[in-house]
Amino acid sequence: MAERFPKVKVAVVQAAPVLFDREASIEKACRLAGEAAAQGAKVILFPEAFVPAYPRGLAFGTVVGGRSPQGRLTWQTYWANAVDIPSPATEALGAAAGQSKAYLIIGVIERDNQFSRGTLYCTMLYFGPDGQLIGKHRKLKPTAGERLIWGEGDGSTLTVINSEFGKIGGLICWENYMPLARMAMYSKGVELYLAPTADARDTWQSTLRHIACEGRCFVLGCNQFVTKAMYPAGLEGVEDLAHQPEIVCRGGSAVISPLGEVLAGPLYDQEGTLFADLDLAEIVRSKFDFDVAGHYARPDVFKLTVNEKPALPVVYQTTDEP
Repeated sequence: MAERFPKVKVAVVQAAPVLFDREASIEKACRLAGEAAAQGAKVILFPEAFVPAYPRGLAFGTVVGGRSPQGRLTWQTYWANAVDIPSPATEALGAAAGQSKAYLIIGVIERDNQFSRGTLYCTMLYFGPDGQLIGKHRKLKPTAGERLIWGEGDGSTLTVINSEFGKIGGLICWENYMPLARMAMYSKGVELYLAPTADARDTWQSTLRHIACEGRCFVLGCNQFVTKAMYPAGLEGVEDLAHQPEIVCRGGSAVISPLGEVLAGPLYDQEGTLFADLDLAEIVRSKFDFDVAGHYARPDVFKLTVNEKPALPVVYQTTDEP
């Protein structure tokens, strides 16, 4: 009997959060997820740093060699609206996934609650259709000024989820420019590759199509649409936006096939949700002539070692054993 391949309707939600407001952003995400599910979506992707914000244009009072008291207040507001895991915020998102009976993947700013509580991470959370938090990925390398406000993840969260619609996983924004990180994901058999981002440039579309062709996977790219007027007027440091254009992020969400064809989008200059019906048999057909982690690999020449151990700052020993 011929093998049957699953089909799935996916949604990428291009929207802005209620910037710097965790609870209101969660409420908006839950509403939009419900609307996408009502249209039949079983995999729903939100952008990078959707809760509580991707703070584009803000300097946090920082120059080389100095930080300002005002910038520390901007940081305090950002920190106060970040997401603990677990917390009422993750419970609400899980409930939305459960009500939607869909996989819900969303970018949040995660507040470390294991060690010092003083570090934030750019994190992608995976919720299953049963409402459970089933995985997370912390961004391995924040880009440029992001390093002022986010810590680095480690190899322990290179997450790929097994689902009835194939293997779901991905990387955040410019992690997707890290060839070895992509190869790690391909070697895990990712079939629905998620690429939430804050990059709205035309060149990002080339990146999405390249990943699809390279990994022979469906690629879901998701970005925010944000205007300067969406920032809270009373936010410390909001004057940093004076020279920003009115549209600070124009979007560019898209869905790409395993052979690099655009199935939906790119969507620019507005909020909206893109839908696409995916047939996983396309992945099999696409790998006939190229399988990056299979017959196109040369392990006799190239090898990649991935360290998936958590990088703990402190390890406590209770015995004399080394």
